[in-house]
Amino acid sequence: MIRPGSDSAAIAEAAERIRAGALVGFPTETVYGLGADASNDAAVALIFAAKGRPSDHPLIVHVASAAQVADYASEVPDFAARLIAAFWPGPLTLILPRRTGVAAAAAGGQNSIGLRCPAHPVALALLQACGTGLAGPSANRFGRVSPTTAQHVQEELGEDLLVLDGGPCEVGIESTIVDCTRGQPVLLRPGVLTRAQLEAACGQPVLDKDTPVKTSVKTQAPRASGTLESHYAPNARVRLMDAKVLQAALDTLDANAAAAFAQAGPGPVAVYTRSPLRLHAPALHRQMPDDAAAAAQQLFAVLRELDALGVSQIWVQAPPEAPEWDGVRDRLKRAAADGSPPSRG
Repeated sequence: MIRPGSDSAAIAEAAERIRAGALVGFPTETVYGLGADASNDAAVALIFAAKGRPSDHPLIVHVASAAQVADYASEVPDFAARLIAAFWPGPLTLILPRRTGVAAAAAGGQNSIGLRCPAHPVALALLQACGTGLAGPSANRFGRVSPTTAQHVQEELGEDLLVLDGGPCEVGIESTIVDCTRGQPVLLRPGVLTRAQLEAACGQPVLDKDTPVKTSVKTQAPRASGTLESHYAPNARVRLMDAKVLQAALDTLDANAAAAFAQAGPGPVAVYTRSPLRLHAPALHRQMPDDAAAAAQQLFAVLRELDALGVSQIWVQAPPEAPEWDGVRDRLKRAAADGSPPSRG
């Protein structure tokens, strides 16, 4: 059931469900989350079951403020504290050393934990009403397109789940993730925050996840949410192409539509582009914004819309290589990583 997030009674009901060990769908500025009490391992297990997610894949824990970090993290390096001061509440998750005996299930059994303070009034109201951190991965089946509206959550997980409606998500893609457990900041997942913004805030270089880290800290690189090679995938096969290759593919589709459809599958082809291209029936077309933030905000909604129309392939013009497009480019590469379309149903 969907309830308005502006309704204090709905917030109270959602908090009561959380305290009782149940799950609740809730909005954040990035995507909608599927929330459970992060300190209740049995409740957290329900998240893994609902999503079909392996239990060793860690979940991000949402907190109401920086004051709650000490409930879950045993240490906060100075550079991490500077990132918190600069970007919380906001679309930034920090991986920190986990306190022993706390939120083990949410952390996927690791000795580290991902923490984030969301910048959404409904999420913050729910967190304050619960009085505890919420394990809150995206409210969708594992590996699929993240939800950016309450309706997306209900379509994905059913009407029995209480979902607080906070409107369409403002950011539209998941948070930037920075590993703070190895003595230096390491970017594990890009988002709308650029590397330059992160470096300016923390006062030191932010390393790539594959860069060897010279540190006396004895820890392995942690697993993190949304970093599998294939992720964020619709049922339709996603193909990323530059504008020239995409135009050639469209021309081929027009010249020999029957053969192209025989290769593509039973449904039509959809096209999601920024550049003005020669578009031919029967391809469906959606225009990608030239602005990276606007493209991020609508990305998952567009993929879900085209999927709902029954297309078998989504041909996407590859985003620019500019830093502000890193998050969108990352999500599209993961959506296109699986060479064969997943089965429907």
